[in-house]
Amino acid sequence: MKQRTINILLVITIICISLSAIFVKLSDAPSTVMVMYRMFLACLLISPMVFKHRKAFLEIKMREWVAIVFAGIFLAGHFGLWFESLNHTTVASSTLILALQPAIALVGGLLFFKEKVDIRTVFAMGVAFIGVAIVGGGNLGGGSGVLLGNILSFFAVISVVLYLMIGQRNVKSINHWIYSFLVFFMAGVTVAIFNLIGGISFIGYSTNDWVVFIMLAIFPTGAHIIFNMLLNYVNTTTVSMSTLGEPIGASVLAIILLNEMLTPVEMVGGILIIVGIFYFLRLQGGFKQVVLKESESL
Repeated sequence: MKQRTINILLVITIICISLSAIFVKLSDAPSTVMVMYRMFLACLLISPMVFKHRKAFLEIKMREWVAIVFAGIFLAGHFGLWFESLNHTTVASSTLILALQPAIALVGGLLFFKEKVDIRTVFAMGVAFIGVAIVGGGNLGGGSGVLLGNILSFFAVISVVLYLMIGQRNVKSINHWIYSFLVFFMAGVTVAIFNLIGGISFIGYSTNDWVVFIMLAIFPTGAHIIFNMLLNYVNTTTVSMSTLGEPIGASVLAIILLNEMLTPVEMVGGILIIVGIFYFLRLQGGFKQVVLKESESL
């Protein structure tokens, strides 16, 4: 594949994942309803490939089934928390905080798997976390709701990291299409149960809401497929770096489509977050799998 084609595809994926936050802002449906239909519709979209590899279902071990269930629960938590955060804070703040995922993943590896880390990595993470503190605390003038949104976004990062860790440590031999389908379906079921318990209606949503549900399923899923395809032609560092374009892309789209202007606080904090994560990824050589699968969670 020519370099020009690769560059075009990378730009397309950045746009696709950047649209996620915009779509959420364009719907008045409850966050958990958006998550539920996004997951079930994504399952429907990839079902042809799942059918093609259907024999792989028989090869899944019991331990892997358990891991799939918990991965689905944490993925549901990630989407639910992040979508809800967008009801309280700006697209820029929420997506900038999400960019912390690789750093949080490394902290998780350090705590749970005793992975080693050098001083340069600590410095990179420190810069990124200072940026988050600036973004999260600097918007307090917007009220307690903004702070809540930033906190929800941070917990959404923790939830998706737990989801990825489960998948990486316990599910290594399952066909990718089958694994994605099962995790998406389990996440959808988890949120559906939550909606049932909370008395949240499954029906009665507008045409605009349904368009958002469908677009949420199509664009992030398409980005995920392109990311995996590009791994045949570029290294994981290139793919990982491209995900840093999401906060920038989402913020620009929010300015154009939602009239959400960046505040000086978001600009300063955002620069620190992106610089810190960029340096972190350079040190980690792309942090294979963890950052790549960010496209799967958006």
